[in-house]
Amino acid sequence: MNNKVIIECQNISKTYQDGHLNVEVIKDLNLTVHSEESIAIIGASGSGKSTLLQLMGGLDYQTSGIIKIMGSDIQSLNQTELGLWRNQNLGFIYQFHHLLPEFTALENVMMPLLIANKPVKTARDKALQVLEQVNLENRIDHRPSELSGGEKQRVSIARAIANDPACILADEPTGNLDKRNAQNIIKLLLDLKNELNLSFVVVTHDEALITHFDRILVMSDRQLYPATEK
Repeated sequence: MNNKVIIECQNISKTYQDGHLNVEVIKDLNLTVHSEESIAIIGASGSGKSTLLQLMGGLDYQTSGIIKIMGSDIQSLNQTELGLWRNQNLGFIYQFHHLLPEFTALENVMMPLLIANKPVKTARDKALQVLEQVNLENRIDHRPSELSGGEKQRVSIARAIANDPACILADEPTGNLDKRNAQNIIKLLLDLKNELNLSFVVVTHDEALITHFDRILVMSDRQLYPATEK
């Protein structure tokens, strides 16, 4: 880990409208993610972990406070600018892979590269490279329906790293897998983190995954606490 700041959350709060009620999910939360740092966020269901991840990724807006990615205040960007910025700097992995069913593994991984206006040959070459990194070079022409659960998640990981992001945001990346596949995905994520010098912020209940992270934080009472304090 070095001191370069990738993501910075400054006194962020998030309130939802529920009928006539204001429900505050996050309150005055601060978090700094440094380059090459790995952070696991744990906590009870409904505590706001996934909401925090969405805010950090610019997929939703905080009610107050500032979130900076690579020094830029993401709320100052319009939707087009934010989409491009997110595509260039962040990778996303979800519990459910969200692959496009009509496209092959290769085409799914090429998608963020094409969105970034990379030439088709460049996008294809890079997609082939990252699919090889996740040990799927023999499955590139298969559609999601032809892949196992573990293979689908590997494709989603390849897609997340295709644009060489500074940080990966992962929401329960092993939550939909059996134990063997979950262990394989954990090893893959850790290998990629070290190989590519990535930052990782992962929401997870997987204790086998938690133990390998630089920091473990607990989401509770709308705030984050070091795991040793809870």
